[in-house]
Amino acid sequence: MNADSLIALALVIPFAGALLIPLARAVPNLRETVTLTTAGALFATVVMLLQAVWNGARPSLDLVQVTPGLEIAFRIEPLGMLFATIASTLWIINSIYSIGYMRGNNEPRQTSFYVCFAIALFATIGIAFSANLFTLFLFYELLSVSTYPLVAHKGNEAAKRGARVYLLMLIGASLVFFLPAIVWTYVLTGTLDFVPGGILQGHIGPVATGLLLALFAFGIGKAAVMPLHYWLPIAMVAPTPVSALLHAVAVVKAGVFTVSKVIFYIFGLDFLTETGASEWLIILSSFGLLMASLVAIQKDNLKARLAYSTVSQLAYVVLAAALASSTAMLGAGLHIAMHAAGKITLFFCAGAIYTATKKTEVSQLDGLGWRMPVTMFAFFLGALSVIGVPPLGGIWSKWHIMQGAYEAEYIFVVAALMISTLLNIGYLLPPVIRAFLLPPKDGYEGGIKEAPLPSVLALSITALFCVLLFFNAGAVATLLNGMFVY
Repeated sequence: MNADSLIALALVIPFAGALLIPLARAVPNLRETVTLTTAGALFATVVMLLQAVWNGARPSLDLVQVTPGLEIAFRIEPLGMLFATIASTLWIINSIYSIGYMRGNNEPRQTSFYVCFAIALFATIGIAFSANLFTLFLFYELLSVSTYPLVAHKGNEAAKRGARVYLLMLIGASLVFFLPAIVWTYVLTGTLDFVPGGILQGHIGPVATGLLLALFAFGIGKAAVMPLHYWLPIAMVAPTPVSALLHAVAVVKAGVFTVSKVIFYIFGLDFLTETGASEWLIILSSFGLLMASLVAIQKDNLKARLAYSTVSQLAYVVLAAALASSTAMLGAGLHIAMHAAGKITLFFCAGAIYTATKKTEVSQLDGLGWRMPVTMFAFFLGALSVIGVPPLGGIWSKWHIMQGAYEAEYIFVVAALMISTLLNIGYLLPPVIRAFLLPPKDGYEGGIKEAPLPSVLALSITALFCVLLFFNAGAVATLLNGMFVY
């Protein structure tokens, strides 16, 4: 099978999985075997595509031409290849984790949970491989719709309200900002294709460029650019495997991936640098990453703290892309990968703590480290990676973003990144300190043990990824450097 056909296979596999999973609903072991098999098959297909892209190929697939200049088509480039690799890898691990979590907490509607997850991965692969803004928009909206039932999974009033806010904010941002930006781009250029170096130069002036960039930045709501970030903390009513999907596997990564891709392939780095049209986004992102960190420090609820941490970390990627330099763009791609590994580990640990203890607050974690040592040590590794401490992978993405800011002479951005790192320490290390260095408050020390084995196995694997990415960041950078060869 050639690389172009593998694109179709990568789209068919999760879609087929979504159709097959309900057929096994009466036998949970079989249902979850289908889920894991589907995830494994997608991963194998993506790895074959990765090998082709690594060797310089740019596989493509044209499906349907709607009108001249508008078609549903796919073309794989390095940034999309990285995103697809992250999503397909973490789907397997999240599926393993979900088995322990969903059964350990006797969650309802487990079959629909796995079906919606498969559809979400189908949409994610479509986003990653989109050849143009039209195709990306279709799959982007499908991702919003398919994850709505997951956010509402618990079925209580809080879950329903959170899911409504989630869907209304994302769909609303798309209709009010994102879609008009796409239409404006098409009117200006006659195309929506992703082209290295961008398509807007010579078609629009500096002021209008800044306005168009604003429509994209706020319209791509999944990037959670402040002040349109409110949906992300609200969506934490979902089960932890869904939170992992939102924060690490697909949803927010689809947002910052789309922002990065639009800046690189629609605006073009040189054009943004010449016009200075992204300076407002640099300032806003720098403010956002600091403010979200300050809010995170004040949150006692562990998932809420991690949610605001994500808002801050997403701002790193948007900031890096807005800097419009090759070094910073490389940092943006690296941060998508590094944050995915670190944040999914942290959410897995939060879910394992809830499954084993039903505790949700940081203030309740005193002494827990000696009852759940694997979970809390994994949390420690994930925290260090997000903070950016070697030998954990997060150091490399932050280094490249900071270097890009310095090269572009944005010294205030360098200062903001340094302050943000200190704030990261302030909200991520206290749970570990309380767990290992403080005595238990309520006498649970003799009655607590680790969460079910599938959950502990999954969080151990993702914690290991945080370490491995430190030593293999060069391979990720080599893949991403292919973006600049055209």
